[in-house]
Amino acid sequence: MKPIRVLIADDHALVRAGIRALVEKIEGVVVVGEAGKGSEAMDLVRELKPNLMLLDISMPDGSGFEVLDHVTKNFPEIRVIVLTVHEAGEYATRVLDEGAAGFLPKSAASTELEQAIQSVMRGEDYISPETSIKVINEYRKRATKKDLFASLSPRQREVLRLIAEGSTTKQIAVVLEISVKTVETHRAQLMERLGIHDVAGLVRYAITVGLIDVER
Repeated sequence: MKPIRVLIADDHALVRAGIRALVEKIEGVVVVGEAGKGSEAMDLVRELKPNLMLLDISMPDGSGFEVLDHVTKNFPEIRVIVLTVHEAGEYATRVLDEGAAGFLPKSAASTELEQAIQSVMRGEDYISPETSIKVINEYRKRATKKDLFASLSPRQREVLRLIAEGSTTKQIAVVLEISVKTVETHRAQLMERLGIHDVAGLVRYAITVGLIDVER
């Protein structure tokens, strides 16, 4: 059998070296390249055509999310496992939604990395046991929030988006060509419908349902 060709993308050289050392101990797996920046990772994907990418989300010059989007759209045959220190529930659901085959916290044991690689190369998805309960709970919360979002009127969604983007009540009134009082009424209705009682909560909700994206 041909070896599994792995590309490692992480902005910390010592972390890359550690991951490489672990991966090279796995039978039938070979590291073909390393990248420390998002743009470099995308270049190496085109050049090296690996079977698998081990990808950190937080990188300069093109975030891991941009790299993941590039790979899944242009090289769907390449499997991607995201390795990250970020909060499991929030990031795991997002990277899996965006096409990653696996999610593994950097705190995972070396044996779990091997298990994850074997699983995704069999065509399966892999979520660390440490992460799985958090992921399930996060999906449930997001599903509930999206159901509520679907119940909002188009005008309510527009007001919510503008609030989340930092617009004042007067600015929203000008953009939507409605009165300040009408904007205040929409905001009050939003808070009542969503069970949220402050602007910060509305912003977090808008991010959760994908109405705005602070990462890109």
